[in-house]
Amino acid sequence: MTLPGSDMLRHSFPEQYERCLVGPLFRPWAEVLVERARLTAGARLLDLACGTGIVGRLAQEVVGGDGRIVGIDASAPMLAVARAIAPEIRWREGRAEALPLEDGEQFDVVICHQGLQFFPDKPAAAREMRRALAPGGRVAVGTWRPLEEVPLFAALHAVAIRRLGPIHDQRHSYGDPTAISTLLRGAGFRNPQVEILTRALHFPDGEILVRLNAMALLSMSGAGKALSEDDRMELVGTLVREGWEAVAPFRDGVALTFDIASTVAVATC
Repeated sequence: MTLPGSDMLRHSFPEQYERCLVGPLFRPWAEVLVERARLTAGARLLDLACGTGIVGRLAQEVVGGDGRIVGIDASAPMLAVARAIAPEIRWREGRAEALPLEDGEQFDVVICHQGLQFFPDKPAAAREMRRALAPGGRVAVGTWRPLEEVPLFAALHAVAIRRLGPIHDQRHSYGDPTAISTLLRGAGFRNPQVEILTRALHFPDGEILVRLNAMALLSMSGAGKALSEDDRMELVGTLVREGWEAVAPFRDGVALTFDIASTVAVATC
C-alpha cells in the first residue's frame, strides 16, 4: 500500500477535497440532486454550501449561457478553489442562515448538497432557502444517512474512537426523512418528497479516502485537537494503518468499493 502523505501535505485541504473526494464521493450525489431538481436551460440556481462547486459546475452544463448560477459557502478557502476551476460562476462567501442575496435576487432552484447537517440553525437556513426562491421554485437537499447504514465509514469511525474517545461528527447527524420533511414544511415549503437512496462508489486508491477521513475525524475530536502537530501526524498514520485493516471487506487490491446511503428531499414553494 502506498502512503501518499508527503504528496498530500503539498496541497491545502480544499485542494485535497477537490482532487481526491469530489469525483468518487460527491459528484454521483450532485448528479442525483441536479436530476431531482429538474433543472432546465436558462434556469437560475443557488448552490448552497457549495464547497468547491461540483453542483454548480454540473448545473452549468444544463442551464447553459442563458442561465445564472450562484454558489454560496462559509469557507473562503473552498470558494478559492471553486473560483479557480469555474470563474464564470458567481461565488460568494456567506452563511446559510443569512444569505448574501442581491436586492430582488431570486432563483428557480436551490440545491444544498451535504450541507444542511452542518448548519447551526437549520430552521433559519430553511427559511433563507425559501426566501431565495421565486414563486413555484424548488429546493433539493441531500444528507448522508446515519453511520450504521454506511458500514465502511462506521468501521473507520470505530477505529478512531478507540484511539481518540468521543468524536463530534456531524456528517451523518441529519438523515432522518421525517425531520427533514418537518423542517421544510416549517419553512413554508409544500409537498416535500423524501427518498432514501443508495449508490455504490468506487475509489481507485482507497488509502487516500482512509487518510482524509482520519484527518477529518482527528479534527472533530477534543483529544485530537489537543495534540501537537507531530503527534497528530503520527496518530494519522496509526489511524490509516488500522483503518486500512478495518475496511478489508471493501478492498480489491488498493481500490475500495462500497455502498453509501443518502436522504434526498425535494419540495416546492
